[in-house]
Amino acid sequence: MNAIFQSLAHQYRNDPESVYQIWFLHNEERLKAFRTIKSGVQDVIQAIQTRTFGNDFKGSVLETVVTAISEQKQIFYGAAHAFYWKPKLRIPDIYENDENQLAFGRFLQACLHSQQEEQVVEEIIKLDRLQIKGLGPAAANILYFLHPTLFPPFNTAMVNGFNLLFNQKIKLGSWMAYLDMRDKIIEVNNEYRTLFSKDLGAIAGLLFEVGSGRYVVEENAEKVLQDIITSQNKNNLKRRKEIMEDSAESSEHTEMQAELARLGTSLGYQVWIAQNDHNREWKGKKLGEHSVPRLHLPEIPHQTAQTIALIDVLWLDSSGHIVSAFEVEKSTSIYSGILRLHDLSLSVVNNNSVHFYLVAPNKREKEIRAQLLRPAFRQGTNLAISYILFSELRCHCDAMCKFGSGLDVLDKIAQTV
Repeated sequence: MNAIFQSLAHQYRNDPESVYQIWFLHNEERLKAFRTIKSGVQDVIQAIQTRTFGNDFKGSVLETVVTAISEQKQIFYGAAHAFYWKPKLRIPDIYENDENQLAFGRFLQACLHSQQEEQVVEEIIKLDRLQIKGLGPAAANILYFLHPTLFPPFNTAMVNGFNLLFNQKIKLGSWMAYLDMRDKIIEVNNEYRTLFSKDLGAIAGLLFEVGSGRYVVEENAEKVLQDIITSQNKNNLKRRKEIMEDSAESSEHTEMQAELARLGTSLGYQVWIAQNDHNREWKGKKLGEHSVPRLHLPEIPHQTAQTIALIDVLWLDSSGHIVSAFEVEKSTSIYSGILRLHDLSLSVVNNNSVHFYLVAPNKREKEIRAQLLRPAFRQGTNLAISYILFSELRCHCDAMCKFGSGLDVLDKIAQTV
C-alpha cells in the first residue's frame, strides 16, 4: 500500500488538471474564501443570538457562508445542498426549532474562537449528542475554513475515496465517523508530510479524486470500468470545461485590473495591483509592471495590511496614501469583495477621502445591488461603495485616460444604490 499510495500522491501532485493544481495550489480565490467564511460565521452567530436568523436557508446569513464554500466548485460543488430547508423532512432542524438553532450558534461560536483541537472535538461531540436532524458533518466544511490544519473538509466523494484507499466503511452522515476519518487522515498526512501540506485540503483533494472516480486504484477499478462511458468521460469533459471557464474568467479579471491600472496611471496616481496577481499577464505585459513594488502601510496592523494587499487594484497619491480601492468580482463572492473594502475603510485614518468600488460584469448588477442593500452593510457604517460595470469601463477607459484629470472622472460610469 505504501508504494501504491506514494505513486498515487505523486500523480496527484503532478497532474495539471488535479484538484491539487487547480484548487489547492494555484487558486487565489481559495485563500480569499477563508476571510469571507470566517466573517460570515460571525454574522451567523450574531443573527442567531439576536434572534434575526430567520426560518429558512434562503436569504439567511448562513446562505452567504455556504455559498462562499460552494463557489470553490473544484471540490465543494453542491456543498450548500445539505443546508437547504427540506420542509417534508423538516431538516436541517435549525430553522424552526429555536433550541436547535441556539445550539448550532453556540457550536459555531465555540469553534470560531477556539484554537485547541481538543476543544473543537469536544464541541463536535456535544453537538452530536443533541441529535439535531439533518445537521451532520456537512458542517465540517465550515470547520475546515476555520481550522484548515486540524479539520479536513467532508463530502460524499471524499468519504468514498477514503473508504476505497484505506479499506474503511465510514458513513457519510455520522459525526463520530467523521472524527474517525479525521484521525486517519491526520495520521497519513503526517506520515507522508513531504507529499501534502499542513493544510488538510491537500490530502482531502486526493480522496476526492479517488472517490469521484477520476483516479483509478484497484479498489475502484471495477466501478470505474462500469462507469467509464456514462460517467468518467462526462466528468472529464466537465472538468475540462470548468478549467476553460476558469481561464476565461481569469483573463477577463486580469483585463479589468490592467484597465484600472492604466487609467489610474494616466490620472497621475501610483497603482498597486493585488500581491498575488503581479505575475498575471494582459497583452504581453505582467500586471506587476503597472504596480508599485511594495505596498507600504505602516499605520495599519500587519494582519489587516495583508488582507488589504489582496485588494485587486489600489490608487495611491504621491505620498502613498490610498485614494481609491477597486475589487473586481468576475465570478467570485461579491460579499468577500465588500468585506475587503470594509476592512480597508476601518483601517485608514481619513476613510471619507477614500473611494470604494466594486467592478463586475453586467449580469451581476442585480446581485451587487442586493448585497449593498443588505442591512449588515447599511447599518452602523459610513462605508459608501459604488460599482462599475465591465462594459462601462471597456467603453470609456480610453476617453477617461485622455480627458480625465482626477477621481471625479469615475463619476461618469460609477453607480450607487
